[in-house]
Amino acid sequence: MEPTPEQSPHHAYPDHWEADVVLRDGGTARIRPITTDDAERLVSFYEQVSDESKYYRFFAPYPRLSDRDVHRFTHHDYVDRVGLAVTIGGEFIGTVRYDRINDQGRPASAPADEAEVAFLVQDAHQGRGVASALLEHIAAVARERGIRRFAAEVLPANNKMIKVFRDGGYTQRRSFEDGSVHLTLDLEPTEKSLAVQRGREQRAEARSVQRLLAPGSVAVIGTGRTPGGVGRTVLRNLLASGYTGRTYAVNRAFDEGLATLDGVPAHRSLGEIDEQVDLAVIAVPAHRVPEAVADCGEHGVQGLVVLSAGYAERGAEGRELQRELVRQARSYGMRIIGPNAFGIINTAESVSLNASLAPESPARGRIGLFTQSGAIGIALLSGLHRRGAGLSSFISAGNRADVSGNDFLQYSFEDPDTDVALLYLESLGNPRKFNRLARRTAAVKPVVVVKGARHSGSTPPGHAVPVSRIPDATVSALMRQAGVIRVDTVTEMVDAGLLLAGQPLPAGPRVAILGNSESLGLLTYDACLAEGLRPRPPIDLTTAASPQDFRDALAEALADGTCDAVIVTAIPWVGENGEAETGDGQVLAAALHKAVAGGSAKPVAVVHVEIGGLAEALAAASSTAAPRPRTVTPAADRPRAATTLSTGTARGPARGTAPATPAAPEAGPAPEAPTTPPMRPGPGSPADPQASPAPEAATGPGRIPAYPAAERAVRALAEAVKYAQWRRQAAVPGKIPEFLDDTIDEPGAAALIEAQLATAPDPRGRPLTHDEARELLGRYGIAVRPTLPAPDPEAAVAAATRLGYPVALKTTAPHLRHRADLGGVRLDIADEEALRRAYGELTDLLGKPAELLPVVQAMAPRGVDTVVRASIDAAAGAVLSFGLAGAPSELLGDTAHRLVPATDRDAAELIRSIRAAPVLFGWRGSAPVDTAALEELLLRLSRLVDDHPEVVSVALEPVVVAPHGLTVLGASVRLAPPPARSDLGPRRLPNY
Repeated sequence: MEPTPEQSPHHAYPDHWEADVVLRDGGTARIRPITTDDAERLVSFYEQVSDESKYYRFFAPYPRLSDRDVHRFTHHDYVDRVGLAVTIGGEFIGTVRYDRINDQGRPASAPADEAEVAFLVQDAHQGRGVASALLEHIAAVARERGIRRFAAEVLPANNKMIKVFRDGGYTQRRSFEDGSVHLTLDLEPTEKSLAVQRGREQRAEARSVQRLLAPGSVAVIGTGRTPGGVGRTVLRNLLASGYTGRTYAVNRAFDEGLATLDGVPAHRSLGEIDEQVDLAVIAVPAHRVPEAVADCGEHGVQGLVVLSAGYAERGAEGRELQRELVRQARSYGMRIIGPNAFGIINTAESVSLNASLAPESPARGRIGLFTQSGAIGIALLSGLHRRGAGLSSFISAGNRADVSGNDFLQYSFEDPDTDVALLYLESLGNPRKFNRLARRTAAVKPVVVVKGARHSGSTPPGHAVPVSRIPDATVSALMRQAGVIRVDTVTEMVDAGLLLAGQPLPAGPRVAILGNSESLGLLTYDACLAEGLRPRPPIDLTTAASPQDFRDALAEALADGTCDAVIVTAIPWVGENGEAETGDGQVLAAALHKAVAGGSAKPVAVVHVEIGGLAEALAAASSTAAPRPRTVTPAADRPRAATTLSTGTARGPARGTAPATPAAPEAGPAPEAPTTPPMRPGPGSPADPQASPAPEAATGPGRIPAYPAAERAVRALAEAVKYAQWRRQAAVPGKIPEFLDDTIDEPGAAALIEAQLATAPDPRGRPLTHDEARELLGRYGIAVRPTLPAPDPEAAVAAATRLGYPVALKTTAPHLRHRADLGGVRLDIADEEALRRAYGELTDLLGKPAELLPVVQAMAPRGVDTVVRASIDAAAGAVLSFGLAGAPSELLGDTAHRLVPATDRDAAELIRSIRAAPVLFGWRGSAPVDTAALEELLLRLSRLVDDHPEVVSVALEPVVVAPHGLTVLGASVRLAPPPARSDLGPRRLPNY
């Protein structure tokens, strides 16, 4: 909405303050600045507010607003006087206003940094979190305008408003003066205010998805009059799924005399329906969608599934249509799945919803599935169905214009019916938020992700996302840091999902292998070694083994404390006539289930070759019938992290509580796995008295996943092992050492950065000189060995005399920098004669001094050359990277990455996770280097980039790590205005 000429021309309308937000009940609303055009809306809004709420706002009866009031509340300068409104359907449902004041409480301008704030929310919308959302946004606006404190006068009886201020998480002071409560809020964000904001965001967004997946009634708009077509197909699938709510068929082309269609009420518009419609599935051509959305919004529909195509996947014109679709839906408080969506499914017995194009509803299970592709969604549904797996929920988001994978993670985190979340993503709209949500969700249940469009270099059609410069390998590393199980194919996703949903997490990497084929056992053994597991020698039961032999061997392996998981390999039995007997799968499955029922809680997987009925019989053990009735603990009361381990399952008794797994060893073989009981993949563990009890299917013999190839089973198990290790470590988060605070000059660094940016001729920033970089890094305790220019031999000798022999002579020309292989570096120069000779050789070989830009530097102690970098990516955020200098990182890509801010554990894992890490720990008899000093350097650099987002790039190369200490020989730093952070401001829905 643009300002009118009556408004102050030098304070333009701040359209960046506009935001769509999700309210507490899952509905959406729009927050925007109030303008002079809002006079009628303000009057109408005020007329709908109760006398009591007016009294609380003005401390006296105030039945109506005067013309002067209306003028005052609609005319703002957007600096000293600001008003925000929350709107639904274009009408106000709440307002907030601040006026800057001085120490005496009178109107003022900057530099006064305090403002008086007041709220008013329509009574019908109180309790939806409107005031809390307004407080977040008006506080952000105030901070932007230099206001640091809010003052508010509240009547003691106005408990709701007092609670809004109290629960905001800001530092506050309270006093009682002249019959009212005087509140002062410091607007600087705190850990508590950020936690409150994110907690509200999580509950609201989870609720918004829950409203879509569990509607009380569904209308299919665009239902065809004859069989076939998208709308009629969805209606048929809804009815076939046994949906428990009310269903309506809607099509404006229906004959007036048509009362029912396929047994459900038929209507020409939503206005003809006497009851509330919660969800509308829109299956009409794109040009008719706006009319359908308006009809839904005007009749109180809560959410939309838009199957219609013809939007952003068609290009720029379609993308604008898509954005207008989202704006229109959100203006009515509705969220959208789609457009170009495949649909949604919820298998909960109380819902049984199949509002999709899938002809058959999946069985009820514990896996939640989100996909951005309808084709991939079909493939995943089919694959899970063939493997006998059930789903708790399914969302195919199509162009993902609104509801995204982040929303699905919010929902999955709280959903008691979901133990594993599977996501197929082609783009990440908000990577920082995704990593934050994935880390929290992965702490209580596995998150498995396939990322499509990894190497195409372009955004998938229909997706508008921030452009990321970081390679896919870095994205994968950052996902794993957040606990995400990143796999490459949808087949691997299904393989991992089946194991995680049906089996406990392994306590370590030790694997027992048993079966009736020596060759298949050896293949499994080799696959385990390739995946970093620690297999025991395979146990060959011979081809004559009976199902009872399998049962006895499996029971023995499960009882053996020296293994953490078991893989069973099986080939068909050969009968007396020499033909394979493939019909004994059910018998073998029954034997394996009996062994599992009496053994300890370890994961079991089966690799089989052409044994008829085995996979189906193993999968059938976990019934897809509804769980027995159970009491669900409210999400707010459930643990938010995996801090408890399983103390026993139906498979065996508990053995105690598992301690946190220590950091990875510096060198040598992998440690012995702890003798601790395994964790369940998700909520419902018997060890967690506050979590929901497990469903009936999980209290007896669990589903044993079966795989047609050894490498597939082993890969799934390896992912479970790595995830279990992450879970144990996440239970005790890393820390940032306190000693850093004593050796860091944050204000001094800030002053340097401000001064250096002020002199930058390019508004995009500038690189620092060597001396400037040394000074800035020195403020954070990072010492860079000085270099002195050597434009001629005499200057080189003078520099060496000043620094002290031995010295190094190096070129700093960009094309020769860090290229010792090209002869641009001369080391261990012991005296003047050697220095003059080296200088001559260098210039004779490579060119004139003016081209080479030679420098002299004192020699550093011998060690391992490494490279440490930090950079800010617009999409992913600040990333810390480490590798060995030269070929390992540049040619082989052997570089590890972590998100900033890094903890002590992140730093330790960073240097141990590269493939060349043994070089740092005494490889082939060499002396181990000082990894503690290297970890400290990583932490200092992480702190610098986290404290000062203007530092957009730092490269320390080389960093020579010796047995005692390290030396930073080269450093480059670039400063620039910090990129906008979408994850730190007040909560808002993205606009793709």
